[in-house]
Amino acid sequence: MTDFGTPTTDTDTDTDTDTDIVLRAVDITKRYGATEALKGVNFEVRRGKVTVLFGENGAGKSTLMKILAGVETPSSGHLELDGRVISVASPNEAVDLGISIIHQELNLCANLSVRDNIFIGRELRTAWGSIDYAAERRVVLGLMERLEEKIDPNTLVADLRLGQQQIIEIARALAADARILIMDEPTSALSATEVEVLFKVITDLTDNGVAIVYISHHLEEAIEVSDYAVVFRDGELVAKEAAANIDLPWVVGKMVGHAAEYDFRDEERNYGDVALSVKDVRIVDTSGAGRLSVNGVSFDVREGEIVCLYGLMGAGRTELVEAIAGREPIASGSVMLGSTDLKPLSIEQRIARGIGLVPEDRQRDGLVQLMSVGENMSLASLTSAVKSFFLSRGTEDGKIADQVRDVRVKTAGARAPITSLSGGNQQKVVIGKMLMTGPRVLLLDEPTRGIDVGAKGEIFSLLFREAKKGLAVLYVTSEIGEALTASHRILVMSKGRVVREFDPSISTREEVMAASGESEIGTSPIGATQ
Repeated sequence: MTDFGTPTTDTDTDTDTDTDIVLRAVDITKRYGATEALKGVNFEVRRGKVTVLFGENGAGKSTLMKILAGVETPSSGHLELDGRVISVASPNEAVDLGISIIHQELNLCANLSVRDNIFIGRELRTAWGSIDYAAERRVVLGLMERLEEKIDPNTLVADLRLGQQQIIEIARALAADARILIMDEPTSALSATEVEVLFKVITDLTDNGVAIVYISHHLEEAIEVSDYAVVFRDGELVAKEAAANIDLPWVVGKMVGHAAEYDFRDEERNYGDVALSVKDVRIVDTSGAGRLSVNGVSFDVREGEIVCLYGLMGAGRTELVEAIAGREPIASGSVMLGSTDLKPLSIEQRIARGIGLVPEDRQRDGLVQLMSVGENMSLASLTSAVKSFFLSRGTEDGKIADQVRDVRVKTAGARAPITSLSGGNQQKVVIGKMLMTGPRVLLLDEPTRGIDVGAKGEIFSLLFREAKKGLAVLYVTSEIGEALTASHRILVMSKGRVVREFDPSISTREEVMAASGESEIGTSPIGATQ
């Protein structure tokens, strides 16, 4: 079992002087009605240093960052820039002061080009006042070269994969030429290679005096990039330390208030019949290049089994699970749910037969932002609450209440807006929605992306609980720790093929990562220490 140990005692090891502090938050409190999201927080950002904020969802990290970036205003307290009290009433004012933010949830206009998104609201102008498209294009190409990406400035954002969209968010912040750059989960959709490039950019920025505030639920990755560590819990800053004096046990212990232990592998593995059978499946890349994104993949998943698809971005994992769910066409091969051939069935028919999908991008594909928690939860199973051709609200409400309790969503009630929930609780709603359809096979694409260590544990506990009831689970992850401690079997994909299969109980981190062609970076806090 993975043991994160007992937290050490804090020591004040700051060697920088007050002149290195470029931005300071003083006694910041933020209230939303009766809820106190921040409680008298004092926080400093140093010139040319990376300050990493750790904390579970709802700890107050993102709220403080929104205050620094002018998205929110504090209920009390103030900000100081270079020792001078400032008021930041809007994001534009923050940018004018040299403060930029990369938001946790992507904040892009899908129907606009990459160039338009990067310069929206601060377009480059010619001497005659018109937009200088040529100059903007040159800047964007320079940013893409810096980020080692081959993305055309005229490409619509809607046509980019999720990781590329995150690159555009980063590029937009870099284009603002900020003195203080806030990065809220900047790597949640990036590949290991893209993370390495971002770290090079961060080093370049800090070498030039830019102050970085960095938030990530990839704890080891965040420790690696940090100069200073700050931990939030329940709206309070509970610990701060120089990076040289911290490790993973210290961080996790401070975040949750106690030592954390996670291991989701069962001692006994009692599987049933084959629930899902994939045979020699080939999928054509939708980019139009004519190549295969999935090339001759075969495997089975049995009732009660949790199988992990591990690999790098671009390995074909997302395309595979989306094809099983009916969102991508299968060029050849077969996908069987028990004795049922899924290929001729629509998405709706597959759901009715017992296939459920939790997509990678919960905001865009998993939730309806204008609906409540309950409305989102029941959206895929409304027919089960129909009586005599009419929707029975009483039946629907009862089913919703049961599911909210079963998946342990922390909410003020089923009628609360879905946007009022943390990322982890929103993900529980998406999972709960699919469980309400009564699936035989549940597919999940990066189910813990952008959520904290506590919520990760709750989600995997839920999946293992459902597996014991006979549910077959197939999930995609880019986190080696999850693959090793939260699955019964690991299938490693590379370049569209399943290249290796591992038993996580007897496999090492190095073996699995080597099979995927990955260098060790950005590992999960829910990890084995093989």
